[in-house]
Amino acid sequence: MISTWTSVIVMLVAFVNGARNEDGIQPCAEVQTSSSAVPLGSPVTATCVITDACPLVIGQAVHIVWMLGDRFLPSSSVSNESGRVSEVVIQSFNHTREFLTCCVQASPVQVVGGVEIRAGYPPEAPQNLSCQTNLTTPITLTCSWDPGQQETHLLTKYTLHTEIWDLNQNHTYKVPPGIHRYTIPRADFVLFSEMKIYVKAKNELAEATSVPIILEPTSAAKFDPPTILRVQAVPKKYGCLKLSWILSQHQAWMHNLRLSLEVRLETAERRQLIEQLIPVRQVRPARPVDLCRLFHGTQYLAQIRVRYLQSPWSEWSSSQSGVTLESAPTGRLDWWMKVSGDDMHKQLNIHLFWKPSKQFRANSQNVSYIVSVQKLPGEKGKLCSTMGNYCTFKLPRKAKKVYLSALNAAGKSNPTEVRIYLPKDHTVISDISVIPHDDRSLLVQWRSLVSPSPTGFVVEWRPLLKTDLSLTQFEITDRNQTSLVITGSFEPYKPYGISVYPRFKDGIGLPQTVNAYLRQKAPYMVPKIRIKKTWQSRIELTWDEIPLDQRNGIIQSYKVFYWNEKGLINAVNADLEERRVVLKDLNTGPLYEAYMMVSTFGGSLNGSTIHFNIEPFDVVTVVLIVTASGVGLSLLIIFIFTTCFSNHRRLKGHFWPAVPDPANSSIKRWTSESTQDTNLASDSEDPNPIYLSHLSFLDLPGKLSKQDDDLWLSSAEDTSDLGESICGSPFIPGYSGSNCDSVPYATVIFSSPRNSTTDKAPHVYLRSESTQPLLETEESFSPKCYQNMATEGLSREQCFFGKCHDCVPEEKADSDILWDDFPFLRALAMNDTQND
Repeated sequence: MISTWTSVIVMLVAFVNGARNEDGIQPCAEVQTSSSAVPLGSPVTATCVITDACPLVIGQAVHIVWMLGDRFLPSSSVSNESGRVSEVVIQSFNHTREFLTCCVQASPVQVVGGVEIRAGYPPEAPQNLSCQTNLTTPITLTCSWDPGQQETHLLTKYTLHTEIWDLNQNHTYKVPPGIHRYTIPRADFVLFSEMKIYVKAKNELAEATSVPIILEPTSAAKFDPPTILRVQAVPKKYGCLKLSWILSQHQAWMHNLRLSLEVRLETAERRQLIEQLIPVRQVRPARPVDLCRLFHGTQYLAQIRVRYLQSPWSEWSSSQSGVTLESAPTGRLDWWMKVSGDDMHKQLNIHLFWKPSKQFRANSQNVSYIVSVQKLPGEKGKLCSTMGNYCTFKLPRKAKKVYLSALNAAGKSNPTEVRIYLPKDHTVISDISVIPHDDRSLLVQWRSLVSPSPTGFVVEWRPLLKTDLSLTQFEITDRNQTSLVITGSFEPYKPYGISVYPRFKDGIGLPQTVNAYLRQKAPYMVPKIRIKKTWQSRIELTWDEIPLDQRNGIIQSYKVFYWNEKGLINAVNADLEERRVVLKDLNTGPLYEAYMMVSTFGGSLNGSTIHFNIEPFDVVTVVLIVTASGVGLSLLIIFIFTTCFSNHRRLKGHFWPAVPDPANSSIKRWTSESTQDTNLASDSEDPNPIYLSHLSFLDLPGKLSKQDDDLWLSSAEDTSDLGESICGSPFIPGYSGSNCDSVPYATVIFSSPRNSTTDKAPHVYLRSESTQPLLETEESFSPKCYQNMATEGLSREQCFFGKCHDCVPEEKADSDILWDDFPFLRALAMNDTQND
């Protein structure tokens, strides 16, 4: 709104004044101020005079008002006859640019005149004026300055002035607005003549001049980077290098100048530790420079830069290397030792590490190290020789110390004595922690117990993803130190194993070890979740350990998130060591989803999502049901079998008939005493063995009935059963009844086997003591009379069945016996044969 009103005022002022001037008519009013540019915040006074010819005031009273921008200002009228003069005073003008207008009170207000007022600050004197000569083609002199900190708010113009005294020449150069530098052409200055240079700053309020500088353009020249030709050792001068160099081709014509030279040296192997700046004054270009007091046999990288008088330094040249003369190594080595093996059997394995101490100088590029049991190293006592920084060897018997020496082409160092310290079962280190110190180092802190008191500590570190023992580093501290900043080539997101060992007078104690990272970030991977088992409303999830090279930090937590179809999310933290989690209180039926988040100190990573649900009958429930059913069925079967075996005789009678077993008859248990009467030999002769047949008759099923179709009945005359007949035999001692339930067996006794060549002896039929019933037979027969054979001169008829009127006479030959008449013995029919 203000800018719009200001534009309108400017247009009105231009129209009123301009129109009148074009027609030759005087303007309505004239506005005068003390100055159109004033210091910011200073007072401003303005006067407005309305002319008599102004048509706006002819024939009427005049009332003048003032406006600053779009704001009315109080004014005071100057006493005169017409009242057409007015004055306004602004106590503090705080605008950098604004219009002040004079108006006549009317409807609307009419602008009759105005003026623009600008406010600001006077310029500061330019600061830090400097000039630099460019010696390359084209040769120029460039000067620059600082305009100051304060903004003037007014247009400020700068001019550069030069005065060459030898030529009596003065030059002024106008600088474009907003630019604070200017380049003087080669024709306006002389390289080897002094000149005065200064800068002026001017605006509507004031003018300021910088402090002049006097210089010779050559002394303000910045040379191009020089070139190193070669760096070589000085013959017969240890620790010295000769450096040959030249200027660039654009400044090669300035070979007569005396320049200042600066050399930067650093060792090729340990750039970050050794760096030297060697100033060389008043040297002519292309003249070699000797650099001495350097390490012997050491390779250096050299760079140089030059300047003339007070000119700026040139940029550093490219690097060139050189090696000083070799000499024998000097100083001692710091060492660290690990002992393993069996001290009782004197079989100790030694892992010896070493590094140069602050006083050690290898004095050569090719240094080897020898470990020996002798102070003067030789082939006889040498344990190992290597170009590295560690050695592994078996300690000889009775050896208490070894010697470590450095060797190069120029000689060997004094041996460093290494005492063999056995490990001690002492734990004095506790609360070890490692935190990053900066981008290249780690801070190790620990606590030590009071007893036993150690003599010092050893801090050891190595990368865990590499197995090369040469990467093992160590640092030795005193007993009062409990922290150490270790610096090395630590890589971010890589694990390092850091151990702190206590040292004692006679050994090394047990260490405390932690893993550390210089920087950490989220792991590269998340392990895949596996379902191990489910039971009831629970499920067990497991996963594999993340490989060490994929962790990117120390694992802080495994967190499993899971939810069902309702969307309620739950989270469970898992144990870091077990790598398992059990999700509880799950509902059967709905589908669940889960994923795992693995976190380190540097970030977290989410894994893939798995799906699972809980069945109404899970594996555990089914196993329990099957197990219970199996146990019940087994008990039932055992009960049934126990019951059956305890009543097997009763069951056997129901399912199988009672069939006697002749092989288990009591005839097989007869003793020799029961058959002594059958011996046919005389008393003077040795008794002959008795041979018994194995034919037995089975038990009778029961007492035979007296029906007509009974198999055991021969005629109607004899109504008694066979069992009764046998029971009634007079050969059965003690028999007192006619009705018995079992029939004795008849057994045939032989005096010799059938194939015997001896005289035949009559067969003897003996009574069996068995009480088992006889077998049934389908063949119908009548009982016959059986005769006992004569024994020892006794010949007497005995009737086993029925009367004896059918008995065969005794004189009948044995061969004439009709076996058909003996149905019970028919199966025992044997024909005696004579051996040919």
